Amino acid sequence: MATKYYLYARKSTEDDDHQIMSIEAQLFELREYARREKMEVLEEFTEAKSAKLPGREQFNEMMTLIEKSDGVGILAWHPDRLARNSVDGGKIIYLVDTKKIISLRFPTFWFEPTPQGLFMLQVAFGQSKYYSDNLVENINRGIRQKIRRGEWPTRAPFGYVNNQKTRSIEPHPFQSKIVVKAFEKFATGKHTYKSLASYLAELGVETKNRTPLAKGSICRMLKNRAYLGFTKHKGEYFEGSFPAIISPAIFETVQTVLRRSARPRKSRKKHDFPLTGLFTCGECGGAITACFATGKIGLIFRYYRCTKKKGYCSQGALQEKFLAEQVKQQLQKIAIPDDWTDNMLAQVAVWEKEEIQSSQSDTQNLKNSLSEIQDKLNRLVSAYIDQGIPKEIYLDKKEELLKQKLVLTKNLDDFGHGGKTWIKPLRQWIFDAKKAAFAASSGNLSDMGQIVRQVGLNPTFLSKTIILPFRPPWQLTAEILAQSRLAPLQPAEKNAGVFQKNSESFSWWKILAVHQTHFIKNL
Repeated sequence: MATKYYLYARKSTEDDDHQIMSIEAQLFELREYARREKMEVLEEFTEAKSAKLPGREQFNEMMTLIEKSDGVGILAWHPDRLARNSVDGGKIIYLVDTKKIISLRFPTFWFEPTPQGLFMLQVAFGQSKYYSDNLVENINRGIRQKIRRGEWPTRAPFGYVNNQKTRSIEPHPFQSKIVVKAFEKFATGKHTYKSLASYLAELGVETKNRTPLAKGSICRMLKNRAYLGFTKHKGEYFEGSFPAIISPAIFETVQTVLRRSARPRKSRKKHDFPLTGLFTCGECGGAITACFATGKIGLIFRYYRCTKKKGYCSQGALQEKFLAEQVKQQLQKIAIPDDWTDNMLAQVAVWEKEEIQSSQSDTQNLKNSLSEIQDKLNRLVSAYIDQGIPKEIYLDKKEELLKQKLVLTKNLDDFGHGGKTWIKPLRQWIFDAKKAAFAASSGNLSDMGQIVRQVGLNPTFLSKTIILPFRPPWQLTAEILAQSRLAPLQPAEKNAGVFQKNSESFSWWKILAVHQTHFIKNL
């Protein structure tokens, strides 16, 4: 009685580009082989799945039929199509031993059910398993080498694009700007995952179904340290050779917002009250809220009052226009005239040139600090390899050193582009002072509220009067301006382009010099 066969064809993946021989090609060759050899095929089994691990559905179904049979054969292109693991290979050999499989036919491999044939079949299966294991090891070795070179080992994350020439990634000309915008938006604390996903959808960043990204996708993007220039392999971060997209300061701000919003509170805000969230009650410490109320002549006004949620509180409400007038008076204490700020900006430009010229020593100090950090990293890795420290401590310390190195590298890069010193925050303070002056004169409640949030230090509301202490360095501004208002002002003098600094009445210079000292100390 002629032996009947089950035909089995397999490839490892569904991607034809990565296969030496497709399933269609195997089927054609095997059918032609069966026709030439006059073999009867009972059924054909095909699947696109790796044989490195047990668990192939079609293969297991074929094995079940063979175990129930009185003896059949298998027709396949090569033994490695049947098994690349010891479990499936051993099952086939066992079924040959028990006469459930009485024939194995391969166009590229000859097998006979003899002790020598079984031995050669074991060798063939062993070679297939060795090839599979060796292939995995070669892939892992390649990934480790890419990690050592600082290259990104897989597909580029959103915001980057794979560069086939350098074998790494580089910022995408458009997507990288979207990533920066997303981080900057979320860093303000005014966005949720949902609102940020809607914002990204407006910029064309959507799912395949043209819907906004899921919360999980947004969260992973905001926590992805690849944007800092790091690579990650098996839970460990490594320094990458590709440029960062996000600055360390923005990234850490976003992480703070993420931690703060881990348990978000639902907002019940229905109306726009621009001066809420600024003050606390000076009597009970409760928040100051706002509401609408009808006056004596039927007009509707907005009032601000204590929520009184912390117990008894005797404080009354204050109409918005009176509260706004008090805020305006407080902001006028730090409002600097435009001609003063123009003089300040001109002097800062002079200092900036001097600072750039003297930054060479600072640059060298940064390079020395970078070298020290690298030495610490090298010693840390050596201690871990020598099993001197536990893996958990090693990973935490390594990430801390990498962050320090990233900040130093960013500072060094800033020095290379004109210097990162007290100049930048000093100039920003001047611009903010101009904003405060404009807000105090314009009467725009939203602008006034934004400035109060920026300059105020725990403002309170007591007896319908606001108390607005200023943050550093704004309290210095208020003190000097208060002194200047007590003395007669004299115009600023210039002598051959050099500002006169020895006049006590030279108020803008005094304010600038005091704030220069403040920012140098807090650098």
